[in-house]
Order: sequence, then structure tokens, then C-alpha cells
Amino acid sequence: MNRMFAIIEREMRKFFRSPTLMIMSLMMPILQLLIMGNAFGGKIVGARVAVVDYDRGPEAVKIREGFDAIAVNIKTFTTVNYTDGNKAREDVRTGKVDAAVIIPAQYSRRVYAQDAPQIGFVVDNSDLFTSGSLEAEMQSLVTALTTPVIQPRLANSIALEIVELYPYVNYMKFLLPACIALAMYISVMIGGGMLYIDDKARGVHEGYLVTPITKVELVFGLNIAGSIKAVLSGICLTVIGSLMAGLGVIFHPWVLLQLLALILGTAIAFNGMMFLLMVRVEDPLTPRAMFGVLNMLLFYPSGAMYPIASFPWWLRSLSVVDPFTYCIHGFKSVILKDGGFQAIQFDLLFLFAFGIGTLLIATPLFKRTL
Repeated sequence: MNRMFAIIEREMRKFFRSPTLMIMSLMMPILQLLIMGNAFGGKIVGARVAVVDYDRGPEAVKIREGFDAIAVNIKTFTTVNYTDGNKAREDVRTGKVDAAVIIPAQYSRRVYAQDAPQIGFVVDNSDLFTSGSLEAEMQSLVTALTTPVIQPRLANSIALEIVELYPYVNYMKFLLPACIALAMYISVMIGGGMLYIDDKARGVHEGYLVTPITKVELVFGLNIAGSIKAVLSGICLTVIGSLMAGLGVIFHPWVLLQLLALILGTAIAFNGMMFLLMVRVEDPLTPRAMFGVLNMLLFYPSGAMYPIASFPWWLRSLSVVDPFTYCIHGFKSVILKDGGFQAIQFDLLFLFAFGIGTLLIATPLFKRTL
């Protein structure tokens, strides 16, 4: 045990003597959380919508009043008056405005006559997020305009009542579990895989070979040190990211215990996987070349950014054996849903089993020779 602890101590001393390495292993996930969390998933604000009113009747005034209410309250868009529909459509096409509403002539008369009144709405659907948000606001406005002032005694339509189980989850909160997993992966890749190969290339492992250190002690010493680095990265990102996202749930003792269990299981799983991949590698350029490939292969199919249900069958099959899948599901269950140990017990079981299993496979593959 003393020999194994000596290896752990050496690895940790080397890690803490490189503060730049520690900072860079956390910088990418923090920047991703900060930039992507604010750039994606938010609500459209301040879009420009052209309004062409050929009617100028009382019902057209109601539409314009609805636009004014949107501009003052939720501020999704502001309106710009146009007199020519063709000019408005051309400006939508060229990007001068984001959409155009065309109120046709005789619109008010057709409303009173119940003669299928219509409103034109021109959108630039090359930007699906903006066009979808504007279409949703317009549909809400049209629904409000068509709702009768005096409701009939018997309902002639089915109403859908939506019940949301959790408070509003903005994109930064949604992205936090993925960023924690990514920080731990980067820590294992840089502080474990790359340093392990670099030590082999520099001849550090040759020094181990002239000592009575056994293969098991050497393997477990390197992996325990790598797991400790990943745990430290996971804890740092969890605290920093939660403060940035405004999540106070992580400071509850019971939730903190669940997060520590997930961080430990993720660290063991990631480190075991990385050691298995690097155990026979000799070229120090190999882990650097594998970094992007593994990131794409493991991170995105895990459901971190998009739901697994939207994947084709072969990609869903990959997510079943991907430790990222269970890591991110566990963090979401704890941070966003407060699901307790019952919600993450299978995730913990898979992560610990995956980490121990890969380590057991890698140990006999480890060569205690030059």
C-alpha cells in the first residue's frame, strides 16, 4: 500500500505543480456553460416585424393593440409600419425585418360576417428558432382574438391543461450536467491519458521497473490518482456552474451526498475507460488525436444536448454502453429534478461496474516491461 500511495502522491504533486493544466481542464466546460447557456435556449427578444394594414378597420386595430402588448410586456418583437406588402416580403427575404404581418382589405368586414377571415404572416424559415418563436406568438394572439367574449354554456372544443412538474429550467441549467461530465472527461484525458503516455515516452515508467512495485500496485496507483483529479474537477465545476446557473439545490446535504456519489462513479468510469484505451499506446500523439474523436463519439450520443429518443437505432445502441449517458442522466436527475437516490441508483451501478470492469480488463494488458 505504501508503494501505491507513493505513486498517487507523485501524480498529485505533478498535477498541482501545473496550475495552468488545472485551469485549462476547467476552462472549456465553464466557457461552454457561460456562452452556450446564454446563446441557446433563450427567448427571442427584440425581433422586428413589419405590419402592412390594408384594412384599417376596428378588428385590425385589435391586432395592432395585441402587437403593442407583446412589445411592452414579453418584448418578443416590435412592429414596423409598412404600406406595401411586396416591400415587406422583400425586406423579410433580405433580412431587414424578421417577419411581416399582412392584414388584407375587408378583414374587419369578414370578421363580422364570419366569412373565414385570414391574416398573412411571412417568415424567414431559414432560421427555424426565430421563425418558430414568432409563429408561436402569432398563434397565441390569433387564438386570443378568436376566443368569444361570452363563453357558450356547453364547451365545443377540448382544452388542454398543461401541468409542469418542475420550475422553469433555462438552457444554462439544462446544460450544467453536460458541462460537469465534460470537465471530468477533459481532466481524465489530460491529467490521466496524456500524462500517462508522456511519462512512458520520457522514461518515467522505466524508473518504476527497477523498484519492487507490482503491476497491480502500479495500475491502481495511476488510476486512483487519475480518479482523484477527475473528482476535484467535478466538484469545482458543480459548485461554479451551480452558482452561475442560480441553482441552490446542490447545497442541501442530501443532494450533495448524491452528487458526490455520482462524481466518484463518473471519475472511476471515465478513468477506467481511458486507461483501457491507453494501456498499450506508446506514441504520445495518439491520445491527442483521439481526444476530439472520443468527445464526438461519447459526448453527443449521450443525450447531453438532444434527447436520445430522437436518435436513429444505431446511435441509441451506442448510448446504451456510453458512460456519458448514465453520468448525464444522473446529474440531471439530481440537479434539475431532485429525484433522490432512487432515480440514480441504476446510473451509479452502471458507472461503478463499468469503471471496475474496464480496470480489470486493462490490468492484465498492462506491460511491466520496457
